Amino acid sequence: MVSSVKLFLTLAVLATFACTGYAIKCYQCDSITKPNCGMNFKADDSVLLDCTRIAPPRFLQNFFPVRNATGCMKQTIDLPGQSQIVRSCYFGDLSNKQTGCQTDPSMPINKLLSCEVCTKDECNGSSSMAPIAGVILLFFGVARLLA
Repeated sequence: MVSSVKLFLTLAVLATFACTGYAIKCYQCDSITKPNCGMNFKADDSVLLDCTRIAPPRFLQNFFPVRNATGCMKQTIDLPGQSQIVRSCYFGDLSNKQTGCQTDPSMPINKLLSCEVCTKDECNGSSSMAPIAGVILLFFGVARLLA
């Protein structure tokens, strides 16, 4: 009986990871139209986006034959008179951020100040240890059951 419960729990955990392994969810907003998207980010499900539902920006489509997002990003852009924070899906090679982080070339007045890229769900929001702690606790719980 106990071994069947362990097997069921292991299969449930593996199925959960398999289902969520292909899609990444990122916050998509900018600090000019949504002030809560700025430096003091307040997580809001209305700006959480499944990145498989969108294509890369038009100016990046020539660079990437693959159309799936590879992560999330948070850009800080210098506009005339103010700076803007943009959170969105990241399309491109994670080891070469120069192409994937570029701003729209049709807007030459925009200057990229910084670009942070990450690969976990909702990682372009405010930094928090809660999701990481939850995964660690889940891992140790499953390991204890299987031991």
